[in-house]
Amino acid sequence: MTRPAAAARTALVALAATLAIQVYTSVTATAPAVLAPVLAPDLGITPTWIGVFVGLLYAGAMLGSLTSGEFVARYGAIRVSQACVLICAVGLAAIALVPQAAAALLVIAAVFMGIGYGPITVASSELLARTTPPDRMALTFSIKQTGVPVGAALAGALLPAAALAMGWRSAFLLVAAAGLLVVVAAQPTRNALDLRNPERKPFSLAAILAPLQLILRTPRLLELSVAGFAFAAVQVCLSSFLVVYLTESLQWSLVASGLALTCATMGAVPGRIIWGALADRSRSATRVLASISLLAALCGAGLALAAPSWPGWLLLPLAALYGFSAIGWNGVQLSELARRAPSGAAASVTGASGFITFGGVMAGPMLFAALAGATGGYGFGFALCALVSGVTGTVLLIRER
Repeated sequence: MTRPAAAARTALVALAATLAIQVYTSVTATAPAVLAPVLAPDLGITPTWIGVFVGLLYAGAMLGSLTSGEFVARYGAIRVSQACVLICAVGLAAIALVPQAAAALLVIAAVFMGIGYGPITVASSELLARTTPPDRMALTFSIKQTGVPVGAALAGALLPAAALAMGWRSAFLLVAAAGLLVVVAAQPTRNALDLRNPERKPFSLAAILAPLQLILRTPRLLELSVAGFAFAAVQVCLSSFLVVYLTESLQWSLVASGLALTCATMGAVPGRIIWGALADRSRSATRVLASISLLAALCGAGLALAAPSWPGWLLLPLAALYGFSAIGWNGVQLSELARRAPSGAAASVTGASGFITFGGVMAGPMLFAALAGATGGYGFGFALCALVSGVTGTVLLIRER
C-alpha cells in the first residue's frame, strides 16, 4: 500500500472509530431524558427532575473535559475513549439498578456519566487533528459530530419501544452491555491510532489549568471558546424548551411537538456536514460560524414571534432550519480550535475550551427557565436566544473582516 493510500485508510479508520464512540455516548447521555416519563414514577421523583440530572451530567462533563488533555497525551485517544465508554455504560447500569426511594444516587450517577462524556470530544479532536488532511479538517470533524444528534435520535426512536417490551431498567442494562461491544470493537484500532507518552510529568493542578491559561491569553482561541459558550447555550435551550413551548404556548399536541423536535435534531445532521464542507472550501471557519449564528438568530426570532395560528407547514421547516444552524456549529468550531492550537496541543486546548463550552450548556437553560418564570411564557426566552446568536455572529463577522 502506498503512503497516501495508507494515510487515507488511517484517516478513515480514525473517523469511523470516533464516530461510533460519539454515537454510543450520545445515546447514554440522552437515555435518562428519553425515558424520564417512565423512570421518574418508578423512582418516586417528578419527570421535571431530569433537568437537574442533565445539569449535573454536564457539570461532570466540564470537569472531564478540562482534565482529559493530560490523560489523552499520556494514554492515547482510543484508550481514553474506551475508558469513557465504560464509565458511561457503568453509570447507565447504575441508574437501572437504583432501588425505589434511592433517587439521591442519581446525583452520583449523573456526575459520573458526565465525567465519561466530557473527554470524548477531546480525545477525538487529538486523533482527527493528527490523521485528517488539512483541506478536509472541518468536514471530518463535522461528520464525527453528527454522532451527537444521531445518538439522540436513536435513543428517542429505540428506547421507548424497548422500555415497553422489557421495562426501562432492562432497556438501560441492554444499552450498557452494548458499551462493552463498542470497547471491544475499538481495541484493534488502538495500536495504529494511539500516541502514548506515559513518561510525562506527574499530574498536577498547574498542568490541568495550563491549557485554560493558554486560551485566556490567546485572543483567537478565547474568541472561539466564548463563541462555543454562546452556541452551546442556544443549542441546549432549543433542544430543552421547544416541545414545552409548542405545547403550552402554541397549543400543539405532544406528538406534533415531538415531531418538531425531531425536525430540529435531524436538521443538525446535514447542517454539520454542509457547514463543515463550506468551512473547508472557503478556508474561513470564522466567517462560516458567523453565518451559522446569524441564521440561528433569524430562526430564534421567528420562533419567538410564532403564534398559535401559525400552520405546521411553516413551523416545522423553521424548526428544521433552526436545528440546521443552532445545532450545526460544533464540527467547524472544533476543527478551528484544533487548527489554531499549538503543535501537539489539540487535545488539551479542546478540553479547556470544552470546559467553557459546557458552561454555556449549564447557564443557558437556567437563564431561559428564569426568564420564562418571570414573564410567564417561553417566547422571551427564544428572543434572548436570537439576541445571543445575533451578537455572536456580528462580533465574529467584524473580527473576521
